[in-house]
Amino acid sequence: MSKRMVVLGGDATGMSAASTALRHAGDGELEVVVLERGHYTSYSACGIPYWISGHVPDRDQLIARSPGEHREAGIDVRMRTEATAIDLEKRTVSVRGVDDGDTYELGFDELVIATGAVPTVPPLEGADAQGIFGVQSLEQGEEIVKDLADGDRRRAVVVGAGYIGVEMAEAMVVRGIETTVVEHAPEPFTQVDPDMGALIREAMEGMGITVITGTSADGFDVGEDGRVTAVRAGDTVLPADIVIMGLGVKPNAALAADAGLTIGPSGGIVTDVRMQAAPGVWAGGDCVEVRHRLSGAGVHIALGTHANKHGRIIGTNIAGGYGAFPGVIGTAISKVCDLEIGRSGLTEREAAAAGFGYVATSVESTTTAGYWPGAEMMTVKVLAEQRTGRLLGAQIVGRQGSGKRIDVFATAIWNGMTVEEMTFMDLSYAPPFSPVWDAVLVAARKAAKEVQGEIPASPV
Repeated sequence: MSKRMVVLGGDATGMSAASTALRHAGDGELEVVVLERGHYTSYSACGIPYWISGHVPDRDQLIARSPGEHREAGIDVRMRTEATAIDLEKRTVSVRGVDDGDTYELGFDELVIATGAVPTVPPLEGADAQGIFGVQSLEQGEEIVKDLADGDRRRAVVVGAGYIGVEMAEAMVVRGIETTVVEHAPEPFTQVDPDMGALIREAMEGMGITVITGTSADGFDVGEDGRVTAVRAGDTVLPADIVIMGLGVKPNAALAADAGLTIGPSGGIVTDVRMQAAPGVWAGGDCVEVRHRLSGAGVHIALGTHANKHGRIIGTNIAGGYGAFPGVIGTAISKVCDLEIGRSGLTEREAAAAGFGYVATSVESTTTAGYWPGAEMMTVKVLAEQRTGRLLGAQIVGRQGSGKRIDVFATAIWNGMTVEEMTFMDLSYAPPFSPVWDAVLVAARKAAKEVQGEIPASPV
């Protein structure tokens, strides 16, 4: 008899798990049912800001595989369908049709929870007004594109200056919309240290974006037609024709919690290294907590890179193989127009919270040889453990051509290298691509000197 695998969520983790399991299972050994509450499967949520900006001209370019294509591969994909409860004793999922309200029970042998994340939305007055949007799903992206096409939108306010916030600020600027960003922290982009965030603020302001920090949105003014007219932030009233909420996300783990599964301090579902939350119950993607390889802490990092890996590991294990997820180091990259932002490992705040003694150094360099036409500036910051010199983290803020250097640091962190070992790494060189001493090497060398001098760590 075949066993049934039920998957909750039809995007990166869910469809990767379903496809991998079905591909490796023997003929007729596995029935795969996927429940997806939305209209789309297997799409790039990370690409939504670039579709809104017009860099990606067609929505369908963001869709890797449609529900129909998955069905042709043998997966029973049920769209506009959601799970409302999980019964681990009975091995059943309660199912409801989003549009028709029909309900039924679906039994499972293997369950994959891939419910993703939900936006952080504070309970602010007027938050349900028309013209206020999140950027979590392709459906929300469609709403924004339609809204921008339907009306004369001259002023945008972006609430939050994290990944989505800065990317949506770019989208608005590219579309010629006057843009203001409101962020409660002292500097934008709290995924890097404040000194690097100050560089991001300066660059954004140079692009014509108004950046208001140290201030939270308190509420929204709404016109008689039900549409947002302004954002209230402290003593300031910011007129707005459209508002983008970019306050980050949290794990969508309520179903798992109600079923009695363990939820970690980050709010994500806790799994073992095989991504198993309970016998025959698996979880992956933005709804889970994973181990940080440096701090050892459980963290929630919502990225498609991890989600796809989780799905492949889960599918392999369900099909009888063995896969294990080795953890994360927090590598990420983003951009605002031609400003690139990269980070990997720990920030100063994270290193201190984990108990590390560290040194922190920064260098400025160019993306190419200084004499090469179009050479751009970048700042590279490195954290290294005191005494041992082990690389703990790196951050890059610079113009075009700087950001992907973060992958060199990520590789070094992943493999436990010291900054001294990095100093003479055999990196590529030609004047159109880097100075003869690349910024990676210069930053590592400066950090190594400080480690050797045993300069104590100092707070930001």
